[in-house]
Amino acid sequence: MRKIAQRDDIRDLILDGVEALLARFGFRKMTMEDLAREVGIGKGTIYLHFPSKEELALAHVDRIAERLLRRLREIAAGPGSPQERLKEMLVARVLFRFDSVSRYSQNLNDLLSSVRKDLLARREVHFDKEAEVLADVLRDGCARGVFVCPKARESADVLVWSTNSLLPFSLSARELGERGELENRVSRIVDLMLNGLLLRSAAPSKRRR
Repeated sequence: MRKIAQRDDIRDLILDGVEALLARFGFRKMTMEDLAREVGIGKGTIYLHFPSKEELALAHVDRIAERLLRRLREIAAGPGSPQERLKEMLVARVLFRFDSVSRYSQNLNDLLSSVRKDLLARREVHFDKEAEVLADVLRDGCARGVFVCPKARESADVLVWSTNSLLPFSLSARELGERGELENRVSRIVDLMLNGLLLRSAAPSKRRR
């Protein structure tokens, strides 16, 4: 127990335990005693890193968002056209979250209802960071003549809002359907939005001909 408590990755180990217990019991039934047993540490060690059960839940959500943001930045810096990277990023922001909570029987709003106010505030911060990464790719597309997008950040916000309806906050993973079905829905929405940007950029060249 002492060796586990002294590990450098103890915070992640605790949050791994939170993830397992949220799937097994849900937030309300999860206790600090359950978590201590799950991780194999004393309850006091948990409190050294997280002052309350509510902070544990919020840290769990933050970790999902942080891992997703790293993935989005990898895609943004990777190969492919701006359109291809944007599509991959928008699909990833939905499926990454879906995969992260696919074992939960409830949606996150219900599961974490006691921290709803703080959860909503955290979500806005996460969405803001994701939009900024999307905006960077939009700016790259504008510079290459792929998109006409004078207000890249505002357009990025719209892309985020448009795909938020498919995130597992209002609906549980079960209600969202099979992963393949969800991926297809996200792809269709994204194609429609990005084709709109491409059509606007293509129109002037047609007139010049």
